Amino acid sequence: MFEQLSGRFAEITKNLRGLGKITDKNISDTVRSVRRTLLEADVNYKVAKKFTESIKSKAMGDKVLRSVSPGQQIVKIIYDELVELMGGASVKEPELKGKKPHIVMVVGLQGSGKTTFVAKYANRLMKSGRKPLLVAADVYRPAAVEQLSQLAKQIGAELFSNKGDSPLKISKDAVKQAVRDNRDVVIIDTAGRLQIDSAMMGELRQIKESLKPELILFVADGMSGQDAVNAASEFAAQIDFDGVVLTKLDGDARGGAALSICAATNKPIVYASMGESIDTLELFHPDRMAGRILGMGDVVTLVEKAQSVVNDETALKMKEKFRKQTFTLEDFLEQLNSIKKMGPMQDLLGMIPGMGNKMKDIQLDDRALTRTEAIILSMTPSERIKPGVIDGSRRKRISKGSGTSLNEVNKVLKQFNQMQKMMKMVGAGKIPQGMGFPGQAMFTK
Repeated sequence: MFEQLSGRFAEITKNLRGLGKITDKNISDTVRSVRRTLLEADVNYKVAKKFTESIKSKAMGDKVLRSVSPGQQIVKIIYDELVELMGGASVKEPELKGKKPHIVMVVGLQGSGKTTFVAKYANRLMKSGRKPLLVAADVYRPAAVEQLSQLAKQIGAELFSNKGDSPLKISKDAVKQAVRDNRDVVIIDTAGRLQIDSAMMGELRQIKESLKPELILFVADGMSGQDAVNAASEFAAQIDFDGVVLTKLDGDARGGAALSICAATNKPIVYASMGESIDTLELFHPDRMAGRILGMGDVVTLVEKAQSVVNDETALKMKEKFRKQTFTLEDFLEQLNSIKKMGPMQDLLGMIPGMGNKMKDIQLDDRALTRTEAIILSMTPSERIKPGVIDGSRRKRISKGSGTSLNEVNKVLKQFNQMQKMMKMVGAGKIPQGMGFPGQAMFTK
């Protein structure tokens, strides 16, 4: 996520931290580099100009010029300005506390990931005890109703649809159905278009005026840069939504949308969608995102992700296995499944302070997780517990059974042996050097 943007900012901050003295030229060069970086990321020109002017103004202050570490002071200024640019303080989960059923209206352009977000949001609500009703009010896009229907089945949610009716009638009837079925949240997946038009806006205004939704969320494609910002500005002017959802942030997002959309609409970014999985929806924290962009990592989010897939009992059990050095391939398989649930490996490593820049030249292959899983599942229970018994003929059998190469099987076993050695060293109070992170060799292309 934001790999190009992070790389450029990493160069800027690296140069700054090495400066023992700040001059007008240092500041001017830094501001010029920051402005160029933002424009290359498709950030709005006016936003980039205001951002860099603010940095220059604060960097010229006496507090910075007389500081013991002026370079680090300017890095802090850039960090603070990034946080402010993306909305300031961390966003809290939107509260639904009005009259039941709570009505949530989801709007956006076609192709922004709106329908998928509806299901992800419903799944998030269900985990907190809510009983949502998904409303298929997109009657124009082919297969839109079917897509939402499949997603609703996947998460075990109720769907309301009525082919042939208008979006307004479908929405009204859905609210009545929610009352009858004691559903406490109605999430309306409204129709999108490939571009903004008066008919689409007219329909959205009708639904808003008639149902008076408690929450309106605008879904923006995080990969579309300035186009997403322009669309958000138009929707804000005509519909006046409450918050923004950025999707597809796991892709090749340059960062323009995330860095421009708050300033352009004066609306907060509430959620960020980080992947294809139905669980990959998280609150957007400007301070954490700024840390990721500047290569400072995001340990808090990493811990939260880990806690969401590993309970305390499992963690204690694994800790004990590490201590007693009884960690087996069965345990390793369990760890792989937990990692898969947490999201793409490249994103996870980017949350570790200092790791993102070190990993920029290493391509991680998330499909290797699946191949590794297949290799371990092709072993017998006794082989997983005592991999030392796996000789050449067994390796060939495992390779054939998992549909992988013999080299991949050897790599998995070799890396597991390295992990066991590392655990022995840690248990003896030694810190292993030069071994990389556990499992690195398995996931690199």
